[in-house]
Amino acid sequence: MKCEHCTRKECSKKSKTDDQENVSTDVPSPAKENEEKGEFHKLADAKIFLSDCLACDSCVTAEEGVQLSQQSAKDFFHVLNLNKRCDTSKHRVLVVSVCPQSLPYFAAKFNLSVTDASRRLCGFLKSLGVHYVFDTTIAADFSILESQKEFVRRYHQHSEEQRELPMLTSACPGWVRYAERVLGRPIIPYLCTAKSPQQVMGSLVKDYFARQQNLGTDCVLTSGEIAQIMEQSDLSVKDIAVDTLFGDMKEVAVQRHDGVSSDGHLAHVFRHAAKELFGEHVEEITYRALRNRDFHEVTLERNGEVVLRFAAAYGFRNIQNMVLKLKKGKFPYHFVEVLACPRGCLNGRGQAQAEDGHTDRALLQQMEGIYSGIPVRPPESSARVQQLYQEWLEGTESPKVQEVLHTSYRSLEPCTDSLDIKW
Repeated sequence: MKCEHCTRKECSKKSKTDDQENVSTDVPSPAKENEEKGEFHKLADAKIFLSDCLACDSCVTAEEGVQLSQQSAKDFFHVLNLNKRCDTSKHRVLVVSVCPQSLPYFAAKFNLSVTDASRRLCGFLKSLGVHYVFDTTIAADFSILESQKEFVRRYHQHSEEQRELPMLTSACPGWVRYAERVLGRPIIPYLCTAKSPQQVMGSLVKDYFARQQNLGTDCVLTSGEIAQIMEQSDLSVKDIAVDTLFGDMKEVAVQRHDGVSSDGHLAHVFRHAAKELFGEHVEEITYRALRNRDFHEVTLERNGEVVLRFAAAYGFRNIQNMVLKLKKGKFPYHFVEVLACPRGCLNGRGQAQAEDGHTDRALLQQMEGIYSGIPVRPPESSARVQQLYQEWLEGTESPKVQEVLHTSYRSLEPCTDSLDIKW
């Protein structure tokens, strides 16, 4: 039996009860084990490479889930331990970027305000040996702004002969992975080419912040994994404000974009499109729930006619329904914000899950309340973003913008680089 989202034609997964048969582990020598783990954190050794998996957990056993989650943490502590044993001049620079959707989890778990949760998290990471901790909001600014421009361009170019719409967001790595590995060529042309906030942050760190240094976005740790490490640690922690890419010491307030549980691509692209295409200024976005609470619709009407029809589709059930209608040519939307997780990014892997792997609904509701209280910042209002467009990207319409902030997609090809999901 294979998972409904599995990308393999023949899945090696037999059933949920075949735990031992389906777990592949390496047994290291004691010397290597001590060398790798150092004094920071004891992690189980595992070797599960999900080159054909979407990490949706539908066919992952509880034991495998623990091993998968430990791999990124193991890579992280491996670098920390290497740095601890060598001269500071030879240290690998560790940079951690934190997204606003992670902070409500820490605020709820440790009973802190969002600002204090940000400072506590930053202080803890630096006590471990992390050099810089950044907020990803500025990266999301770029992702949204580039998505806005791309939608307007696609709208103008769309025709029966050249179908450019609907534009499907590319901000969710899980969704993009699913589109590339499972859906392939019929869907990939509709994916927005703007990089996700995570990818943009990698470009900012490697290209703008580090210039010629070899820094990378090498692994992803979930909020739950970091919280577990914090609870197990006996390090003395001092609350510290997050760093800025510009080297100044002024603390920046925690801010978010206008999304219910996401980076806000739908709301911001909708407002921009309404203004650019129809001269309409939209203040409040009215979401209309359709078949379930994870599928919403937003429309703009002029003279009784719907001229813009946007949707938000969260979770694989809604994604599959969307894809089915799109392939049949019965999909009425111009734009869709697609997220792999039901209820959006706040319900992402490793955040609002209970011990049994299901969503902790009380915790998620608390996180949603905390997140809604974070001040909203329109991406167009950021002076730093405009500064980076000029100093880093040589203008808002330069070839470098396309090179650095946009990407391309591959259909049904194995991913072998360090960003391949191994957790």
